[in-house]
Amino acid sequence: MAEMNLNIGSKISIQKTELDSLIKALRETGYETIGPVMQNQVISCAPIEKLDDLPQGYSSEGERGYFRLQQNNHNRYFDATPGSDSWKKFLFPPRTTLFYAARENGSWKEFINQEEDKKYAFIGVRPCDLAAINIQDKVFIREDYVDPIYSTRRANALILVVNCLYPSSTCFCTSMGTGPQATTGFDLSLTELEDVFLVEIGSDAGISLVQNIEWRPASANYLQIASQKMEKSAQKITRKIEEPQSVPALLLSNLAHPNWDEVGGRCLSCTNCTLVCPTCFCWEVEDSTNLAGNHTQRTRVWDSCFNLSYAAQAGGNIRPTTKSRYRQWLTHKMGTWVEQFGESGCVGCGRCIVWCPAKIDITEEVNSLREATS
Repeated sequence: MAEMNLNIGSKISIQKTELDSLIKALRETGYETIGPVMQNQVISCAPIEKLDDLPQGYSSEGERGYFRLQQNNHNRYFDATPGSDSWKKFLFPPRTTLFYAARENGSWKEFINQEEDKKYAFIGVRPCDLAAINIQDKVFIREDYVDPIYSTRRANALILVVNCLYPSSTCFCTSMGTGPQATTGFDLSLTELEDVFLVEIGSDAGISLVQNIEWRPASANYLQIASQKMEKSAQKITRKIEEPQSVPALLLSNLAHPNWDEVGGRCLSCTNCTLVCPTCFCWEVEDSTNLAGNHTQRTRVWDSCFNLSYAAQAGGNIRPTTKSRYRQWLTHKMGTWVEQFGESGCVGCGRCIVWCPAKIDITEEVNSLREATS
């Protein structure tokens, strides 16, 4: 271990095998380590116990309605871009019991679900997904309301970002200012080179993490190689949203444009885009009672603004057509979200493009509306 005072912003290098030691140390201190793993021919976010659980030697290929993993002859662990999964499911679970009530001796007793003091260590978070977590912070941790489930899990989460050197053709993070390199909001940031990880420390927790592993100060050569790779990565991202800062006004001033009819005719209202999106947060509650009538509970479940029932209310449905639901999704995601939370709800990860069976491309829809109204 080199002689060097570690501070927030320090850059060091570690042998790749030291990530194994880091994972082990996290597990020994009570963290559930989560990372990208290969499951059913896609990359999923799932528990890992060691370095070998990561998808070494794999890369990915994504296009509209298409995702494939490929096994290559390389020794890198983080080349493959994420599949349909995101870290959202750990902080904002798809199903959560809010409370339940049980009848005992002729009277009812209510029990509020107390969130477990669970500690997650997210290993391999992409910069766009880190931006998505920070966006969801604004949704669930506000001055006027704090979600106890999300806030507890978020407070205990430790984040190891991996800068994106091999983006998919569906990525457009450069347009949204979220990648391919993370700058803040992480505990540790990793850049994977051929033989080592270049590590940037982002928090006091990150300093503590690297104290017990072997590391060296990052050499000028490694820093130059990493900088060149990040520059090439940004150049590979050719999908763009033109003038992203003007998109809210573009969308909200053209709500009756014929383009909405065209995309509404192609959209299947299948909800795929909202379920794979790392920032979407629509939810519903389900009440259930057992057949004996002595136990009932309320469960929060993920929902989607593409579901017909989501906009149902007394007097009728306010978004009865696929066109109106698609318009609601896009104008909220990239329009009114800015007014609500101070930034766009889109991070440019491209998942909605990859997992849309109708091959609808959000960047093309925005750009075509701009072209049609210019």
